[in-house]
Amino acid sequence: MLLLFISFAAGVLTVLAPCTIALLPVIVGGTVSGERSFRRTATVTVALGASVIAFTLLLKVSTAFISVPQAFWNILSGAIIAVIGVAMIFPNIWEKLPFMNIVSRRSNALVAKGYGEQNVWGDILVGVSLGPVFSSCSPTYFLILAAVLPKNFLEGLGYLLAYTVGLALTLFVVSIAGQKLLDKLGVAANPEGWLKKTIGVVFLLLGLTIAFGFEARLELALTNAGYFDVTGIEQTLLQRSPLASAPAVPAATSTALSASSTVGLSKNDLARITMEMMEYQKAPEIADPSGFIDTGGAPITIGQFKGRKVVLIDFWTYSCINCQREIPYLKAWWQKYMGEGLEIISIHTPEFSFEKVQSNVEAAVKAAGITYPVVMDNDYGTWNAFGNEYWPRLYIVNTDGFIVYDHIGEGDYDKTEAAIQAALAERNTILSATGTVARGTVAPAGAIGMNPSEVASQETYFGSNRNEFLANGSQNTPGMQTLSIPASVEPSALYLGGAWNFSPEYAAAATGSEIEYEYQAKNMYFVAASENSAGTKIKITVDGHAPGALAGADVAPDGTATITSDRLYDLISGSDYGTHTIVIQILSGVLDAYTFTFG
Repeated sequence: MLLLFISFAAGVLTVLAPCTIALLPVIVGGTVSGERSFRRTATVTVALGASVIAFTLLLKVSTAFISVPQAFWNILSGAIIAVIGVAMIFPNIWEKLPFMNIVSRRSNALVAKGYGEQNVWGDILVGVSLGPVFSSCSPTYFLILAAVLPKNFLEGLGYLLAYTVGLALTLFVVSIAGQKLLDKLGVAANPEGWLKKTIGVVFLLLGLTIAFGFEARLELALTNAGYFDVTGIEQTLLQRSPLASAPAVPAATSTALSASSTVGLSKNDLARITMEMMEYQKAPEIADPSGFIDTGGAPITIGQFKGRKVVLIDFWTYSCINCQREIPYLKAWWQKYMGEGLEIISIHTPEFSFEKVQSNVEAAVKAAGITYPVVMDNDYGTWNAFGNEYWPRLYIVNTDGFIVYDHIGEGDYDKTEAAIQAALAERNTILSATGTVARGTVAPAGAIGMNPSEVASQETYFGSNRNEFLANGSQNTPGMQTLSIPASVEPSALYLGGAWNFSPEYAAAATGSEIEYEYQAKNMYFVAASENSAGTKIKITVDGHAPGALAGADVAPDGTATITSDRLYDLISGSDYGTHTIVIQILSGVLDAYTFTFG
């Protein structure tokens, strides 16, 4: 019962908070309409309250909407408010635009003309448009989202309703008071009057302010300056609430702030986190892990570092050459910043079945010299939670649990390091930590770069699921095929000779079979495996000769190599980019060929 009262009081107090002060002109101005003002006020405030509840449940509770950034809703709401403002400034503008005859008349009436004519749909639209940007500064609101809704939906919904009722009733009273003041001043509110046009200008400016994110900065400035600081009253009330000592909700079940991090927040912290909720996506939690490496066997979560460390999330898989080229930088950052509050969590999401075997991943981790934690993501739980589609991909999660940096693919290491430094500097400020963050950029020994503009050959798969570059056989067809390599070949196309058995992930062939490929790149890599305990022996020629100086780390200068473990093999390491034709002959054993990649 106490929290129910606090929730209602919080709704009342929120009207005086920075996050609402800026919206009052829209609410008061949007309900000015002469004799029907009472009805319009009720419609706008009820629609706003319903919108707050709807967006709270959809955006903050349902995981289906977590991936939609708050900035999208800010832009949408700001655009609607701005359009209404234009309609109030120029009531007949829609009738003068020729293209408006083509689009839906009902839509026009709803968004603009209907509002100008005091149509109930226009009133509803004003209220609904404010819901997405009504990210409250109220700690009670955050507490309901984080501690109550995930634990008991009905109870949390009751508190949310109490909060919304307090908010809507107060806005209703403020709006009626504002209208009575205008009545006493004898101001007409006809569609062509100067007051309507002035309010329309306010709508337009505020809509643009919301859409471009300036409203959040205004809120932060007001809070930091001490104006409209009503959160102290709520903090005092919440300290008496039974939930004041409630444990934090796991990040996997909450997209809002945790209860423990909400109660007792300073006004600066609350304003900062409010801005982050509007600008950034909350980091999902590790989901359905299949195992852990370099953690002593103990589970690891992103949430355990919240409030203490900056977390760098790295999605990779060990047979990916792009991922391998990124590892030296990750190791260097780990050594440089681990003592300054950086944690690296490597999420190993496999591309091929053999990468699901933990012993294979452990061997790859050891060979690469990785000492930071690695999470096995065999079932793509964490991959899907983040909505990821790429290897490699880096995310930086700040101490408040928000994704403040996202980078796809290798490269741009200086930008990533700058983002790490910025997040660590913010951490020091928040935690009042002494010392400064190390500057400069790392230059790890042995790091290999590439120039994508010089690499014309694309990753080429052998398995029937993705062998679209197979030039002399049936693509996407599992089973046996006996193939012959023609006298001339096309560039960046896969040609196979001999008897090949196509599986979804790879194609297998035995002694006497061969592969031919004309590539344009500097380096060439081969993901392969052997079906023989002694390995499969192959021989490589480049442009009709032994590779010599072009031989990669896994190939002898005479072109011979042995495929043993399931991994990526370095076939060609050139000094310059160019076009070459490689031929691979199987000398003994059975070869499982997965993919060619280039650099």
